[in-house]
Amino acid sequence: MKLVRRDFLQLASVMVTAAATPKEAEAAAGPSFTEILRRDLVGQNQKVTETLVTVVAFPPGAESTWHIHPGAQELVFGLQGILTLEIDGQGAKSIGTGESGLVPADVAHTVRNETASEPARILVVYSRSDKNSPIRVDVNKA
Repeated sequence: MKLVRRDFLQLASVMVTAAATPKEAEAAAGPSFTEILRRDLVGQNQKVTETLVTVVAFPPGAESTWHIHPGAQELVFGLQGILTLEIDGQGAKSIGTGESGLVPADVAHTVRNETASEPARILVVYSRSDKNSPIRVDVNKA
């Protein structure tokens, strides 16, 4: 009986060790990455001379003017609340927490918080082809 019991205990210890190994491997592997968006540059001759990262806060009911970013593609990533991103020729899109949108360089757009009570925040990444150009130019939307 002792031999059978010893074999059983050895087998059980191997199974427990094997079951723990994936968790230990995950912990040792480091951070995990989730790709949010991958797109080619649009409207700036595939050239980037500067990247600018900002956080923009919109109180309830706040809205940006219609504007462009000369030579700068804009990536928008929702951090809090829900915003509406409206791009000329493409229509409007809701950007919630964890969602993203892309505005091509030199294309008119606006962003607004349509809620009456909830603030919203976005992370904005500009990939600029000319860092000497203004980052933003207001435009008239007809």
